[in-house]
Amino acid sequence: MAFVIFSLSFISVDALAEERLSVISGIANMRSGPGTEDSVLWQVEQYHPVIVVEKKGNWYKVKDYENDTAWLHNSLLGKVDSVITVKDKSNVRAKPDAKSSILFTVDKGVPFKVLERKGPWIKIQHADGDVGWIHNSLIW
Repeated sequence: MAFVIFSLSFISVDALAEERLSVISGIANMRSGPGTEDSVLWQVEQYHPVIVVEKKGNWYKVKDYENDTAWLHNSLLGKVDSVITVKDKSNVRAKPDAKSSILFTVDKGVPFKVLERKGPWIKIQHADGDVGWIHNSLIW
């Protein structure tokens, strides 16, 4: 037991408390540094999930599902349960069942708000209002 406690003392507090947040604005600029004067590296849409890796004032350095990092202003982020597709093509179904009809198919990198969880299935909603079920093996 002493070894476990001793070993844990070398793990940083940040590693134990990674905070997962989501973009709450329609479109957010992912920046090279913590300020509006820093260049925009790319943009993401509403419900894009990120993990906070550093905080500097009102700016958060975040990493995404591909481990890319950038800075976002904290006003663009919120505690919304969300997921993002990680497969080239992911089927979104009418019911939480692999035999259920396919409502639509999405490409890799499409974010969704989580509405409900049922076993390995997640009921999701896109920012445009589309709703359906996706298997958890297809998301981050």
